[in-house]
Amino acid sequence: DLLAGRYTKWGGRRHHGASLVYLGADQHGHWLADPAGNHWSGGPAEFTSKADNILLVPVERGFTAMFYDAHPVVPFAIYVDIATIPELTATTVTAVDLDLDVILEVDGRLFIDDEDEFAENQVAYGYPADVIATAEAECQQVYDEIRSGAAHFDPELAAIWRERFRSRR
Repeated sequence: DLLAGRYTKWGGRRHHGASLVYLGADQHGHWLADPAGNHWSGGPAEFTSKADNILLVPVERGFTAMFYDAHPVVPFAIYVDIATIPELTATTVTAVDLDLDVILEVDGRLFIDDEDEFAENQVAYGYPADVIATAEAECQQVYDEIRSGAAHFDPELAAIWRERFRSRR
């Protein structure tokens, strides 16, 4: 049930990676657990997950969403990395992080983050025009879906998957 999560930046530059627990799939995509104590490395900073978090990896959409569980350090409820369409095999989940993030904080504040990084990296790493357009459209769609309460971004849905993970331990 363990998958190696391998997220890169454009051009194959290493980004974050960690071992994740495959929980199952539904109409929204694949659900993974990031258990408390899980170590993430390879990105700008290494870190350890402070709580049991749940990830949604959609089948045909360019994002990975993390649903936080009472995180003691960051104020996030949902953190969505805009990326290439994730590829999932029996042993790995991979995607290219395209810098843009959509964040819902626990106080209800919703915003798009890292637009400056996205603009800089378009030039520095030569993102193709279709990748730029797709990432921008996906980012706006995710923002609108979270704002409107789309089912796949419902924290209660993630809570069901979190409980399934905890009951399997």
